[in-house]
Amino acid sequence: MAASNLTMRVLSALVAAPLILTLLYLGPSWGWAALVAAAAAVGALEFFAMTHADDRAGRIAGVALTLAVIGVLWRFGHSPRALLALIFLLPLAAMLVTLARLGEMRTAALRVLAVAFGPLYVGGGLGALALLRRDAGADGPSFVVLALLLSWFSDTGAYFAGRFLGKHKLYEAVSPKKTVEGALGGLLFAVLGMLLAHVWFLRSLPLVDGFALAIVAGGLGQAGDLGESLFKRSFGIKDSGGIVPGHGGILDRVDALIVTGTITYLYVLWVRS
Repeated sequence: MAASNLTMRVLSALVAAPLILTLLYLGPSWGWAALVAAAAAVGALEFFAMTHADDRAGRIAGVALTLAVIGVLWRFGHSPRALLALIFLLPLAAMLVTLARLGEMRTAALRVLAVAFGPLYVGGGLGALALLRRDAGADGPSFVVLALLLSWFSDTGAYFAGRFLGKHKLYEAVSPKKTVEGALGGLLFAVLGMLLAHVWFLRSLPLVDGFALAIVAGGLGQAGDLGESLFKRSFGIKDSGGIVPGHGGILDRVDALIVTGTITYLYVLWVRS
């Protein structure tokens, strides 16, 4: 079963990677942003399917707010006033959506929090990849690929190190299969992914910065994976969806990327600029 799942993952990646790279390097920045927005819409639908299982209108409102977050970041991402307005208005919108769709009182507070958090989590995290492509100049596409490599290599290293060397549970209450050895393997592979990027297509990234970025983004990316596992376990589901063969849902595939993309963008925004 594990071998079959791994095969499906590899085949899915072989199909998706050339399409993603072609759009990323040869397409316009708005085309990449449109792809990110489409992925975020599906991810938001999966997220709100967990928190608003019996409220279709609430799920649609959550997706709309997620796309609004991406739109604000894309159009006004460098405006402090716009970002403050976004932060202040999202909780208000969450309360209004829940008051309009009250449903079961016992879960009302949870749904308010979900509508306030979900659009920032999915839309903000994936939206960072759109901003990274646009705002990092000529190296923008390469920094996006770096964020992808940090996520993919960390996930792959954790999988194999955990499978063959794993003995000590990392966080059994949230993810029973993850191990300390797997987490360390993930960090090692994140560093290898950074080195590959530096040698192959991102020579402008200083090695000292690269090592720090790989450790921080790789480590927090694994925390992002655990965070999404926490959501699923709390709602008693195995996968967030089934849209990606061998991977489950969009959220299952981008849980670490949401974090590595955000950290990579913050590096470009605060260190490189």
